[in-house]
Amino acid sequence: MENTIITFIGAGNMAKSLIGGLLSSGFRGHNIRAFDTDPEALNTASSLGPISIHDDSYSATLGAHIIVLAVKPQSISQACSSIRACVIKQDSVVVTIAAGITTSFIKEQLQEKCKVVRCMPNTPALVGWGASGLFTADKMSDEEKNLIDAIFSAVGTTFWAETEADIDIITALSGSGPAYFFLFMECLADIACQLGLNKEAAIALTKQTAAGAAHMTLENNIDLKELRKNVTSPGGTTEKAIEAFLANGFREAVTLALKAAHERALQFSSNRSSN
Repeated sequence: MENTIITFIGAGNMAKSLIGGLLSSGFRGHNIRAFDTDPEALNTASSLGPISIHDDSYSATLGAHIIVLAVKPQSISQACSSIRACVIKQDSVVVTIAAGITTSFIKEQLQEKCKVVRCMPNTPALVGWGASGLFTADKMSDEEKNLIDAIFSAVGTTFWAETEADIDIITALSGSGPAYFFLFMECLADIACQLGLNKEAAIALTKQTAAGAAHMTLENNIDLKELRKNVTSPGGTTEKAIEAFLANGFREAVTLALKAAHERALQFSSNRSSN
């Protein structure tokens, strides 16, 4: 892995978090390349460490072992077009982190039987607490798979999906998931203020409660249901709150929300596959 070159096509926030994670984990900066049409994004990326900045995608991609397409879905065709000449000449693994972009779409755009990995990261990767779903239908070496895993493990945890369809579920779960928790936290803080607590205290306590609860799930190998029951004393305040949640359609609302996100993810994937 010492001589492995990783190229990022696109130097937006997610790319920068991945670059920062790689540098923090000890990956050599001179083996990391970045290209972006936005000079300001490149300047910000270069401030992370001694990485190689390129003003054209061809030089950035030439000789790269791993190419991460860190661009938005609407820019994926243009990105593929800009690296196609290099990919045809070399045995690269192409990774896409754009939502709804299928592996077959990437292969079609590159007009080559290259190895493609589809990844669905999430925004907590920006602070090193990401959850990334990964999928490939191609046969890769252990070194290639371990390297790709290392890229995303540098900013959180990774999960290799068994089928590409799983990625659409992961998109609805962990890809969109942070916003679900933010909404719940927003509601908790707002209602606490309505009950009479000052806003600063309501927000601070909401944040710490969420962080503490999340930390407990990671530190204890205990079923989520058991963790919830452990906090719920019979006849206590928590029990009354849980009863109110369930009586007012909490599970049904979560079901509808996740299904709606999943259906939207399927639409994105279907549209890209058919274009």
